[in-house]
Amino acid sequence: MPRTAGATPFGTLRFLYVGAGKFEDDLRFYRDEVGAAVVWNLEGFGARVAALRIADGPLLLIADHRHAPSTMPVYEVADLKAVVKGLKARGCTPESGPFEIPNGPCCVFKDPSGNEFAIFEDVRPGVFDAESEKPRRTSRRTR
Repeated sequence: MPRTAGATPFGTLRFLYVGAGKFEDDLRFYRDEVGAAVVWNLEGFGARVAALRIADGPLLLIADHRHAPSTMPVYEVADLKAVVKGLKARGCTPESGPFEIPNGPCCVFKDPSGNEFAIFEDVRPGVFDAESEKPRRTSRRTR
């Protein structure tokens, strides 16, 4: 029986998390050659991550701490604990987490082929101040 639209525990696809082996080159490529808008660009906790608006839909996050090439979809869920419990009951256990990302708690899962996806609960909506693009929970912001 096919699944209906409301049957999945996942909410909105919020981010595509992409590995950046050459962070500055990748940032310049997406910003200058593709024409993406830089929403925020930060360095903290041993990582560089930039959020880019490349199209309608999820933000593209380029990150120097993910291996390249790689892309991980990141879905928002209403209740992380409940969704993880439901996934575990179906035999799907997290590879890592819960751990904190700027928006809130997050868990990473893998499919049988090794493709990763993440789910998170947005307990800190608007964690980035739109005017200054300054993150509230990082050690240093960069451009």
